[in-house]
Amino acid sequence: MATAKKAAKKSAAKKPAKKPAAKKPAKKPAAKKAAVKKPAAKKAAKKPASKRKPNAAFMKAMTPSASLAAVIGSAPMPRTEVTKKIWDYIKKNKLQDSINRRLINADEKLRAVFGGKGKVSMFEMTKLVSNHLK
Repeated sequence: MATAKKAAKKSAAKKPAKKPAAKKPAKKPAAKKAAVKKPAAKKAAKKPASKRKPNAAFMKAMTPSASLAAVIGSAPMPRTEVTKKIWDYIKKNKLQDSINRRLINADEKLRAVFGGKGKVSMFEMTKLVSNHLK
């Protein structure tokens, strides 16, 4: 019996006593902060913002090809004006697809500009039109 008590004491001595798990403090709901407006810090005087200057490449007058001139006219104009005139033509003739507004249904004049394609996306349109500008 003495050996059993010694063995029990040794096993108890070998096992470290377990500490109770530390409890995390419960999160309290955040208190509503009063809306206090701080006076805006004065910034250093800035120069007045100048308007963006358009890229010279877009403003260069370009001559449209014969097929494009049938849609927008034959006078030389910048790329920005060409795009505006094409959109005016598309809206005037209701050529924008009713379901997918990004697609343009080409009529006979635009089909010549779009390389024979019947439907073109608005993003592809600018690429195809640039082939008709000199």
